[in-house]
Amino acid sequence: MTTSDPDGLLAEQLLRLTRRVHRIQKRHLEHRDLGITPAQSRLLRTLAHWGSPPRMADLAERLEVVPRAVTTLVDGLEASGKVRRVPDPANRRVIRIELTDDGRGALRELRAARRSAAEEILAPLTADQREALGGLLDTLIDGTPVRSC
Repeated sequence: MTTSDPDGLLAEQLLRLTRRVHRIQKRHLEHRDLGITPAQSRLLRTLAHWGSPPRMADLAERLEVVPRAVTTLVDGLEASGKVRRVPDPANRRVIRIELTDDGRGALRELRAARRSAAEEILAPLTADQREALGGLLDTLIDGTPVRSC
């Protein structure tokens, strides 16, 4: 990329940063020896935000994956005792997924691993730079342009 293509350069930088973040988070997860894949980690984090156990279809929709992918993730997490399938009290044909105590413990470890990874990634930045980066990321996530005065 050349400076004559600043948006292309920014896109490349964002992709490289994303790959670096994933690599560092994966390393921090492996050091904690949780036996949880990044996709399983995402499912656990998603489950934690639900007030009551969701249906598999709800998880698939929230994760933006096909239901079969959720089934595979839940199978692995259930085998390791992190989640369990429970019948819906209102409709016995519906199965819901809930976190177990082991799952909640794994979530605590996952959060700690993510914090450690973030600290490593953000270490070169000053507090002011971190604040500025946070504002820029919020803008990119929200998709709302920043208006200057």
